[in-house]
Amino acid sequence: MKIILASGSPRRKELLSGLEIDFEVRLLPGIDESYPADTPTDKIAECIAHTKSAAYAENIADDELLITADTIVVVDDRILGKPVDADDARSMLRMISGRTHRVITGVCMKTKTRERSFSVTTDVTFKNLSSWEIDHYVDHYKPFDKAGAYGIQEWIGLVGVESISGSYFNVMGLPVQRIYKELSEFQNSR
Repeated sequence: MKIILASGSPRRKELLSGLEIDFEVRLLPGIDESYPADTPTDKIAECIAHTKSAAYAENIADDELLITADTIVVVDDRILGKPVDADDARSMLRMISGRTHRVITGVCMKTKTRERSFSVTTDVTFKNLSSWEIDHYVDHYKPFDKAGAYGIQEWIGLVGVESISGSYFNVMGLPVQRIYKELSEFQNSR
């Protein structure tokens, strides 16, 4: 099957490329990423991935498998999406400083006739970040396209992350080990 990645994220593209699987990127603008208010926190990313997938339903061919994903950061059941500006990014980084938070990526894999979705959760613990470290990171790395206002692979991850429990790549935005497993099972169950 031809693999379609429905994501504009350069990190997701890089991670999927690492699996040595041929794929193409396909984007539809203006997809509504809202979710029902009563959605359990640990199901929100998967719900959004499913919504993204449904938006592509009419745009996939019989021989194509579509992959959509969404990543959220959760601190005390509060969802941290992408920051709207530098002040919002600083606020998010202060919220995760000295604490453990969850990074949840929901994935949906869809063909014309089948669909499979799942979520992967990783716990990330940050050291206490100084004001200087937060300011330096926001000013130099502009993390406005990242849930929780940070990229674990960037400077703040190198100096701030004390431990992770779960998939490192999930924190980057795509749980590639699980994707590989699910793709194998998806192809074998045809």
